[in-house]
Amino acid sequence: MTIDPKFFEVMLEGLYDGIYFMDKSQRILYWSKGAERITGFAAEEVIGSHCSDNVLTHVDDLGRRLCESDLCPALKTINDGKKREAEIYLHHKNGHRLPVLTRILAVKGSNGDVIGAVEVFTDNRLAVETKNRIAELEKLALIDPLTRIGNRRYAEIQLHRSLNELNRYGWPFAVFFIDIDHFKTINDTHGHNTGDRVLQIVAKTIVRSMRPSDILGRWGGEEFLAIVPNCGPSEIGFVGNKMRSLVEQSYIWNGPDPLRVTLSVGGTSARPEDSISTLISRADKLMYCSKENGRNRVTTDLTAGLQ
Repeated sequence: MTIDPKFFEVMLEGLYDGIYFMDKSQRILYWSKGAERITGFAAEEVIGSHCSDNVLTHVDDLGRRLCESDLCPALKTINDGKKREAEIYLHHKNGHRLPVLTRILAVKGSNGDVIGAVEVFTDNRLAVETKNRIAELEKLALIDPLTRIGNRRYAEIQLHRSLNELNRYGWPFAVFFIDIDHFKTINDTHGHNTGDRVLQIVAKTIVRSMRPSDILGRWGGEEFLAIVPNCGPSEIGFVGNKMRSLVEQSYIWNGPDPLRVTLSVGGTSARPEDSISTLISRADKLMYCSKENGRNRVTTDLTAGLQ
């Protein structure tokens, strides 16, 4: 039985996962329809370039850049021929960071030498659950129309529920007050349409870094509120910095140069005696500590000496 080589191409193009092939220099030579769907980048925009050429620009959950560094799983596979799997974040064409599960296999020539690598990646979010959550919020008029996340009323409802669970069952949670740095300057310099795009990529990047049980709401203007269950005082700094660093490594194109933003974050543990007002007030003050200490940072109960 002889199989037409085009059969394999048709099969690859029909897969839901993203697939691309790179040579030893990590130059992309093949880009599947699945890769186009997941990333927003068309094949003609990618083929011939490298991941680090403002295409995928992978980072890990600490915001560290992976492309062309010792941390890059694809480069490791090209060097040693071993297959790898990693959970990383790619840059979507629209600007936000997207979590993907990626698997890398070495491609070898007829003499057995590695000539490149194939990377297969899958959107690592529970897409159906997210869509169902949005549909539910739309029914209840609890969604922010610009960012497509919960609005302030939704966040307040979730805070009330979480405080009740803390007092009845002892279930801990943390609250993060998040503010985009220098947002007024972005609006004044680049216009409100660009400001809206910034709000959208910040919301998408944070939401897609969170667990399904975590909550993000737009509190107002450039402010967001995150509610993270089962997050103790020692974990708040890590969770806040994960959100902060992923946003810092996100960007949109606005003219010839990429436009990046940073976040100032305040994170606090909820206490049994808290009301919504006292909890928000404490997180807000911690966020302003981040502003006063240079922005693009996370201030927590521990770092501010409140524990």
